[in-house]
Amino acid sequence: MSVFTLDQAQKDARLLPRLIELTERHRARGAAYANILAATGHPVGRVYRDTAELPWLPVRLFKTRALKSIPDEAVFKVLTSSGTTGDVSRIYLDKEAAAAQTRMLGATIQTVLGPRRLPMLVVDTKAIIKDRRSFSARGAGVLGMVTFGRDHVWALDDEGRPSLAAVRSFLDAHGDRPFLVFGFTFMVWLYLYELAREHKLDLSNGILIHSGGWKKLADRRVGNAEFRRAFRSDTGLTRIHNFYGMVEQIGVVYLEGPDGDSLYCPDFADVVIRDPDTWEPLPPGRPGLVEVVSTLPESYPGHVLLTEDLGVVHGVDDGSWPGKRFSILGRLPRAEARGCSDTFVGASV
Repeated sequence: MSVFTLDQAQKDARLLPRLIELTERHRARGAAYANILAATGHPVGRVYRDTAELPWLPVRLFKTRALKSIPDEAVFKVLTSSGTTGDVSRIYLDKEAAAAQTRMLGATIQTVLGPRRLPMLVVDTKAIIKDRRSFSARGAGVLGMVTFGRDHVWALDDEGRPSLAAVRSFLDAHGDRPFLVFGFTFMVWLYLYELAREHKLDLSNGILIHSGGWKKLADRRVGNAEFRRAFRSDTGLTRIHNFYGMVEQIGVVYLEGPDGDSLYCPDFADVVIRDPDTWEPLPPGRPGLVEVVSTLPESYPGHVLLTEDLGVVHGVDDGSWPGKRFSILGRLPRAEARGCSDTFVGASV
């Protein structure tokens, strides 16, 4: 079942009432959020005619405030981001919220994988998922994805060193039919692509899902087009899906469509591009700050968040899937680097 089905008018009609409901839910259940709404001109009863009118929180606020809409005893899991300055976001989930994010992540990923679990090569170390109560963003991302695979093989050992033997063993067992590859972008390039190119490994039956880590690849002059070209030319891998997501809206991934050059919003989420000076929403074609909205966050007020990422909507209802298609252009100047794979320190190939 696909979660990329609603055109933009249908999505707007479905999302707006649910987002308003979440705003009032979080107001009633969290004093800190209620105070923010009161201070920013969003009293109880205010009328919202458009998603862009809803109150947003800067994503950085989760690094300095414990924002949650559940009592302490209901906290089932705390997720943390991987910021580079020592400040991390903390996201509080109860059991229901954790189950919902897993379910909707599954529905999103199955759009490109299908309903059956595939043999999976994880371009990471198993050590990243040791502590199952408190995860880094990278650990949460890995753990969330491994549920979609089977017969897992980890491409890196516990010390973060790439294992040619492990990758070859996986390909010997599963390389003749569809298999899943997952990793953060920089690690996939450094620890899989370069390994596969050097040793002439055949990845042609793979489906690669990857995210994050573009900053270090920019230093190597590798953008999305070159990333896809190199994998296709040197390894035979053509089914590649980048995605955009963050721990502050865990369970939501904006997935690269079959066209390979745009990200798309699932039916339960959307993006708004704002002018960084006036905060006004911008039309397609004009770059600005990315605001992400989702109906998933029920245990904390993360349903409307202003990120520190720059992006642009390329078009609406004119791509491989309906709704907005967009790209992430990078970080706002002077914004903190995201972390995740960019903060990974491992052995060189």
